[in-house]
Amino acid sequence: MSENNVPTTAQASAAAIEVQNLQCGYEGKVVLKDVSFTVGRGEIFFIIGGSGCGKSTLLRHVVGLNTPTAGGVKFFGRSFAESNAAARRELLKTFGMLFQGGALWTSLTLRQNVALPLEEYTTLSPREVEEIASLKLAQVGLGGFEDYYPAEISGGMKKRAGLARALALDPEIVFFDEPSAGLDPVTSRKLDELILQIRETFGTTIVVVSHELASIFDIADRVIMLDRAHQGIIAEGQPRELAARSRDPRVTEFLRRGDLLSESK
Repeated sequence: MSENNVPTTAQASAAAIEVQNLQCGYEGKVVLKDVSFTVGRGEIFFIIGGSGCGKSTLLRHVVGLNTPTAGGVKFFGRSFAESNAAARRELLKTFGMLFQGGALWTSLTLRQNVALPLEEYTTLSPREVEEIASLKLAQVGLGGFEDYYPAEISGGMKKRAGLARALALDPEIVFFDEPSAGLDPVTSRKLDELILQIRETFGTTIVVVSHELASIFDIADRVIMLDRAHQGIIAEGQPRELAARSRDPRVTEFLRRGDLLSESK
């Protein structure tokens, strides 16, 4: 990784994810069409845009929760759709996901929540599963909270617990769906710092759905911007470059809205 936290050209060219001409929708309605992009290994890549533009929809189709109506997705050169059940299971082990709100099971302790993917995808003994789950919680700053239930911790802690579960299998890719939603600015910044730490420590590829400018400008190496009317990508690149040089008013309005807010005060 380069000193300024941006992947080198060689790293970026080795695609962790390739999305090719993807079409996404529900019940016959097209939400996104002809979406193509790549994510380099070790890159922090953001999917951005206004409400209703299809950010979370795109993420759900990329990770296989929904089936695209056209196009495909490859992870490290392997097609998810064209893989058999066994191959898909192996691919699923290469990435983790942090859902909005953490999506923790309320009836399970934090350690039990983190243990779920280990129990599903490994043959580790119960003691080994417990030890790894505790280690993952410690990695996200939740050491000592292993036996707490989700109702007993704050929203920011729930996000970190969800992240610990996403990291349980040491994935090569981690997906985040609106990680800062519902968090105060200080807690949101700490989560951004944790994302950077994970990338720097493990070389993890990070894909984030977000509309939060602070996170976009602070940690994103590269972004794609979706537009609802266009039903696809209207911009791609480094966020500060796009904010400074884009001639598309939709892009500048979104990325410069912080400046407009400051001017109005």
